Amino acid sequence: MLIQVGYELVFDCVQETPMILMVNIHYSRASDIVSPDLLTTDPLTQVTSYRDRFGNWCSRIVAPIGKIRLKGMGVIRDSGQPERLATSAQQVALQDLPEDTLVFLMGSRYCETDLLSNVAWAQFGQTPLGGPRVQAICDFVHDHITFNYQNARPTRTAWEAFNERTGVCRDFTHLAVAFCRAMNIPARYCTGYLGDMGQPPPYGAMDFAAWMEVYLDGGWQTFDPRNNAPRIGRTLIAQGRDAADVAITTTFGPCTLESFQVWTDEIAERASALR
Repeated sequence: MLIQVGYELVFDCVQETPMILMVNIHYSRASDIVSPDLLTTDPLTQVTSYRDRFGNWCSRIVAPIGKIRLKGMGVIRDSGQPERLATSAQQVALQDLPEDTLVFLMGSRYCETDLLSNVAWAQFGQTPLGGPRVQAICDFVHDHITFNYQNARPTRTAWEAFNERTGVCRDFTHLAVAFCRAMNIPARYCTGYLGDMGQPPPYGAMDFAAWMEVYLDGGWQTFDPRNNAPRIGRTLIAQGRDAADVAITTTFGPCTLESFQVWTDEIAERASALR
């Protein structure tokens, strides 16, 4: 199947404002890209790009005074099948973990492993190692937190989400990531597109989604504590320690986000050929 993904952000800036944008499909899906999701700006603004420490593609601009529209739209090919869950994957012993996974065992800005370690071992210490333990964590988080856009806030941490028991997908993910790390399982935060393909209505407003990847069986495996079920068409944008590493936009100055749209829709093969 073909999936069209895209976004449109409109900012109003009171002064020239440097921005970092993390909005492009992740390089790990490069072979699936049918039409690249190039960043465009209105008014026309110079864009420079680089890769961060985690390999994510980042774009830099200096937004002019007034309104600026940032937009990208691409087409990606997907199997159209529900993703495979690694619920039986084996855990890798600490001493055998690759060095580049070790940073994902540490506490981070939004994932306080020190505060949640005792809770994690009390709750999951008797569960089987590996995939079953990660799934037990996802089941707990999925049931523990009530999804509520009205209660979202950008500063909520995993510890606060555990105690407040409310939040959005980033809060589910932060808590599950912190629990996994406390149980010696490397876990990283992911953001990207996740549509409603294969899901029954009603459909909520589309937004960028958050989930996690954990290191099991010698590779990174996808788990989603918010939805806690196999999904179709998940499209990665960026990975990091937590949401602080993968912010869609980071602005360095006063500005107002006036409009925010995200879409991900199945399209016909012919429609893609006409682009």
